[in-house]
Amino acid sequence: MAELNITPRCVIVQGNFDVLHPGHIRLLSFARACGDKLIVAVNTDAAMAVKSRINETHRLEMINSLECVDEAFLTSKSPQDTIEEYKPYAVVKGKEFESRDNPELAALNQYGGKLIFGSGEYETIAEQYIRKANKLGSNFDFSEASAFAQRHDITQEKLNHVMDRLNELKVLVIGEIIVDEYVQGTAVGMSQEDPTIVMTPNKTEKFLGGAAITAGHIKSLGARSVSLFSVVGNDAAGQYAKDKIGQYNVHAELFTDTTRPTPLKTRYRASNKTLLRVNQVRQHKIAKELQTSLLKKLEKAIPDIDLLVFSDFNYGVLPQPLVEAIITLCKEHHVKVVADSQTSSQVGDISRYHDMDLITPTERETRVALNNPDDGLVILAHKLSNRSNPKNLVITLGEEGIFIHIPNRQTNDWENDRLPALNRNATDPAGAGDCFLAASSLALCVESSPWEAFYLGSLAAACQVDSLGNTPLSLTVLNQAISESFK
Repeated sequence: MAELNITPRCVIVQGNFDVLHPGHIRLLSFARACGDKLIVAVNTDAAMAVKSRINETHRLEMINSLECVDEAFLTSKSPQDTIEEYKPYAVVKGKEFESRDNPELAALNQYGGKLIFGSGEYETIAEQYIRKANKLGSNFDFSEASAFAQRHDITQEKLNHVMDRLNELKVLVIGEIIVDEYVQGTAVGMSQEDPTIVMTPNKTEKFLGGAAITAGHIKSLGARSVSLFSVVGNDAAGQYAKDKIGQYNVHAELFTDTTRPTPLKTRYRASNKTLLRVNQVRQHKIAKELQTSLLKKLEKAIPDIDLLVFSDFNYGVLPQPLVEAIITLCKEHHVKVVADSQTSSQVGDISRYHDMDLITPTERETRVALNNPDDGLVILAHKLSNRSNPKNLVITLGEEGIFIHIPNRQTNDWENDRLPALNRNATDPAGAGDCFLAASSLALCVESSPWEAFYLGSLAAACQVDSLGNTPLSLTVLNQAISESFK
């Protein structure tokens, strides 16, 4: 019989899943790769020949926790009846069933369905396929945060009041969109031909990064409206960015530049470690005609916003003349402005952002901007403040937390403090800085104290790095972290 052309190609696996183990996860991951949608039928307690050690509700919950499973349900029906009801493209069973009698085959033959045997790759790391629950992690340490809160008279009530006001804000983010791709796999050894690690890829995920995820964080944390201005290439990554940004409820003004690809960063990871990152980027400045088009759109948008965020990855979207014109517009319309300018594989200069309400460089970015490898943090912060004149400066220190420097121009004095990283064991550090900038900037816009703003930013960053991939931080999760930090 001719094979049916069923779209999407639905795959079904039916079983007890009594104690969920890596073998189950490998099988289900293999099954998902065989089609476009994986449905798992979990046998009820009554339908099992042997009494289960785990009740049907919990067995179903465990199956639903897997990223590879699109849909799962409890059933008392036989596999043949399930096939008759759903008419899947394929049924997948473990390799051990290949030499046995399989009654599903007759039901599948009625319409041309497939019976596929396979148990998945033994190298698969099961934990990679379990959905990360959007809740506070177990790696948080609030001991020093409590002392910081006491020093600066920060209370849960004050922070809750700040959070309640975020929905008043209209925000515009401008900078580079980056597409972050994660290739998860298992390192299987060293090549015999050359000294290269060999890995077997298990799954690939994509996330929006750069200015796009900063905009996503800001919207997810409660801002009333968020606009994103950026430039993308005429390529698949650019189309992905256009499609994905709509899911964040962010209004996008995206300009196309055919001379550059959309920045794509691919990370190859095994055992929760990144083995290699491949960047597909160009760093030349966008043409003057494109700068003019951007500025014309911004002239119409800026009078109606409360906050503008420069999310600069130094791939050419923000040449200095454009930056200065934007800052002038913001001053004219009394719009708060904050900036982050990254120096990683590329070279940036955070000091070119003058008169910001907040800048958040890393220690390395600060030293590069000042060409200063020698001075301590206090002197570095003071020198950068003298050069760029920010109202607030936070130097981010990765696993060591943040160093806060608040200049007082009237007295030619300043205040310093530090706050350690609140997450002791980050799953993925990507996005910590974006999340810190988003939460801190929003708080400053509703007239919180800088100390309250940076406390909130640190909580947001700790929540963000608790799961893999840079995705918009849930307002519920941040509110839970606020509550937990005062217990």
